[in-house]
Amino acid sequence: MTDTHTIADIHQEKVFEAHIVACLTTEQGYIERDCTSHYDVAQALDPELLFRFLKTTQPDAWQTLEEHYSAQAEAEVLKRLEGALKQNPTHVVLREGIKLVPNIRFALCFFKPASNLNPELTKLYEANILSVMRQVTYSAKNKNAIDLVTFVNGIPVATLEVKNLLTNQNFKHAERQYRSDRSPNGEPLLTFKRGAIVHLAVDQDNVSMTTRLLNGKTRFLPLNRGRDGGAGNPDVPRENRTAYLYKNLPDGKAILSREVLLDLIGRFIHLERGDGKEVLIFPRFQQLDAVRKLLADAKANGAGQNYLIQHSAGSGKSNTIAWTAHQIINLHDAADRPIFDTAIIVTDRLVLDRQLQNTIAGFAQTAGVVKKIDGTSRDLKKAIEDGARIIITTIQKFGTEHLAAISGQSSKNFAVIIDEAHSSQSGKAAQAMTDALTREASSSDDIEDLILAHQAARGPQKNISFLAFTATPRNVTLERFGRISSDGKPHPFHLYSMRQAIEEGFILDVLQNYMTYKAYYQLEKTIEDDPAFKGRKAQARVARYASLHPTAIDQKVEVIVEHFRRHVANELGGQAKAMVVTQSREHALRYWQQINRYIEGKGYSDLKALVAFSGDLEVDGANWTEATANGFAETELPKRFDGDEFQILVVAEKYQTGFDQPKLVAMYVDKKLAGLQAVQTLARLNRTHPGKDKTFVLDFQNTTEEVREAFAPFFEATELEERTDLNQIYDLEQRISGASYIAEDEVKRFAERFFKGNLSTQDRLELEGTVRLAVERFVLDEDEAQQEEFRQLLKSFQRFYSFVAQVVLLNDAWLEKLYAYTSWLSRLLPSRDVPADITITDDMLTLSAFKLQKGEEGNASLAQGETRTLPPITEFGANPYTEEEEKSLSEIIDSFNERHGTNFTREDFLRFERVNREILDDEMLDMMRNNPADVVYNAFSRAFFQGMVRMFQQDNEMRSVVMTDKDAREQATRHFFKRAQRQAQSR
Repeated sequence: MTDTHTIADIHQEKVFEAHIVACLTTEQGYIERDCTSHYDVAQALDPELLFRFLKTTQPDAWQTLEEHYSAQAEAEVLKRLEGALKQNPTHVVLREGIKLVPNIRFALCFFKPASNLNPELTKLYEANILSVMRQVTYSAKNKNAIDLVTFVNGIPVATLEVKNLLTNQNFKHAERQYRSDRSPNGEPLLTFKRGAIVHLAVDQDNVSMTTRLLNGKTRFLPLNRGRDGGAGNPDVPRENRTAYLYKNLPDGKAILSREVLLDLIGRFIHLERGDGKEVLIFPRFQQLDAVRKLLADAKANGAGQNYLIQHSAGSGKSNTIAWTAHQIINLHDAADRPIFDTAIIVTDRLVLDRQLQNTIAGFAQTAGVVKKIDGTSRDLKKAIEDGARIIITTIQKFGTEHLAAISGQSSKNFAVIIDEAHSSQSGKAAQAMTDALTREASSSDDIEDLILAHQAARGPQKNISFLAFTATPRNVTLERFGRISSDGKPHPFHLYSMRQAIEEGFILDVLQNYMTYKAYYQLEKTIEDDPAFKGRKAQARVARYASLHPTAIDQKVEVIVEHFRRHVANELGGQAKAMVVTQSREHALRYWQQINRYIEGKGYSDLKALVAFSGDLEVDGANWTEATANGFAETELPKRFDGDEFQILVVAEKYQTGFDQPKLVAMYVDKKLAGLQAVQTLARLNRTHPGKDKTFVLDFQNTTEEVREAFAPFFEATELEERTDLNQIYDLEQRISGASYIAEDEVKRFAERFFKGNLSTQDRLELEGTVRLAVERFVLDEDEAQQEEFRQLLKSFQRFYSFVAQVVLLNDAWLEKLYAYTSWLSRLLPSRDVPADITITDDMLTLSAFKLQKGEEGNASLAQGETRTLPPITEFGANPYTEEEEKSLSEIIDSFNERHGTNFTREDFLRFERVNREILDDEMLDMMRNNPADVVYNAFSRAFFQGMVRMFQQDNEMRSVVMTDKDAREQATRHFFKRAQRQAQSR
């Protein structure tokens, strides 16, 4: 059927409709059919094409059918097909076909075979008949017509309502048409599961889809490719932006092409059941695109590749992982050889993600394909050795003795799919996983060969492809799994950005309503010269005392509860929830207690709060657990919080990540949130829910700018400022090897015994004896600053070597020897003396004044282009200067020299970095992360001053300035305090 057009109707939607049909028929192998003569309204089929397909592809079965049913053969097929469609969704019927007595089986669709080993299967796949009809009058009750319907072998699979932008009609009008004029009641073509699989609203710029028509409640989802990191579609030369629907483009086959459409029906579309609901899953574009591109790359390049998939929260990651796993195990190369033996899906969560487990298991079309390792590592070892096709496990199970004993796997190829790839993937657990999948019995007695083999096992492996999924890749993640592009930097293999997810409505922008509060403390000591208040430890306790003081908590609780009642409680028809994020377990309990007291005192009977924290906690002489506080088991909390009884959940670490509660509308933050932790914590709010179109954040600890900076690297494509200089490993090695504590012959002696394997108790004693020679030299050194610098140096080397050895084949036995040796040395070095805990009481310290002042309020959302690159990895411990910090340092140096007539240089002042390294232990960093800057500054300032005094004992000129010029000292301290804050936030 063809159309001719006049100038008057050239802009009508039928022109766009005709263009789509022309592309489908000329490029995609469709045939156009006339609905008036070929469409059966009652059965929603093209029976003639159905029978043509069956007779052509399965002549023997058809002959048996005619012999048994004679003239009723076609009627019987239609009857059986109708019954099958009532029992199973259309895609399942197309996959499984129908059976008739006596044992006559008809395939209703032939899918592309995994390999070309059987040419007959390829021929059958090519014999599928794809067709399209225009203006399909689908109803016996009215004259309504759908613009386009596509069929596979006479069975409808997609309907399209097409709009032309030039008539001021767009895809939103098509959606409205589906909702208001396309009632599915009594209409086989439109009935959920029974009729067409997907319904598309299309204009020249956008496509949206739904798999279930519910009249006015129908929900459409975008089926767009994304444009410049956001929603929409990119321009296509001499075509519409939605041409990817019907036309093959340079970067991929059309969605309605034979290859993609039959792939969708055969391997993607899935009916998800749960909580009494059924949802027919049709992949969104980024899911389909990611899986198909991953498979195409693996098919072309084989095993041994890395893939980083940066997909935002709300992207449907569990489904994408499931599709990838099920399809990659059936992937064959150009020579028709299987590429992967097993797909292993790993997570670093201690308890397997139930949703992920269930999704992957639910996609299985063959029983027994998926092995979920909920039990012991012995079960994991057996699954690997037995050649299980898909294994789901936690990464920690690889670091056990059972897996350490496994070998003989290097001849197998593994696709390791990592759920939430973060820094743990460059640690010991990740190394243990690689070892288990590559280890072979040694064939050499030469110790150098053994060491090099051990080192090589850390690096890229030709039998393992890593597919790493995350919404928030760190610099380590990018370097470890990213692909090097033309700019010489690593980038994600596939991207679905946070910005696009927000613009497409799959997640909410949690920065849209952001309010900050500033807390001002005035503390007084009862005994001015009490020695208990000296030192860093005491200052941390003072800061904690202030933040836990009932006055401070009372004022914050009043703000939290009243804000919730005024702005949040009535959202979602009264179903809205809130989370209070605190800095410690004790804070969580005390907040919860005060919230309950405040609610009771105000008579707010419609509010109730829960608390979540791990383990036992003793407060005010009473022992608490989460269960005793709430009155029910920990495992019940998510379900109880989801109900109507509780509205507020107070947490400390627990539930800050990995907790999906779409009814969360507000978050009250009283904890320093740095970098990735800020993004992951606030992301608890971003889940969509019917009626939820906004969120609220009240923040008592962080500034709006700090939070925006935390989100910026992950808003669009995450990028590195520059690649990490891997040669830093040799800088670290030289500094360690040159240290007075290290003797090269001891390192070599240690390695010769250590790497022979099968260590006896006596071997271990001798190894420890060798290492303790260095420990003795370390203890005799009276330079505490030098000792601490060496401790940090060992940490940096250990962490950086683990990373570098995974990225590149080093072929340097000395580095491996030093790594093994320093691992033991780090554990045996004596820790610094830790003073006894100090309990601050009201007798010692009083909070003489506390003021809570409202700060910033408004929209803190990021806009297009407001991104920030991640710094490269620098010794895993260094803290490179930013442009602003360089400017600040330059001003300090100029000020010092002008005031004192000195000639201090940048290098002179960088000696202060040693002071920072000395005082920034884990305790100080935790204190800086979890307390307001004005509270923690006193502790830092005191420690920094003491460090300066020690540092410049032998430098009279610098010591004179430090001791006598209070303003200059304060200026330097403030500068290095800001540096320390940035370091604390980056960890």
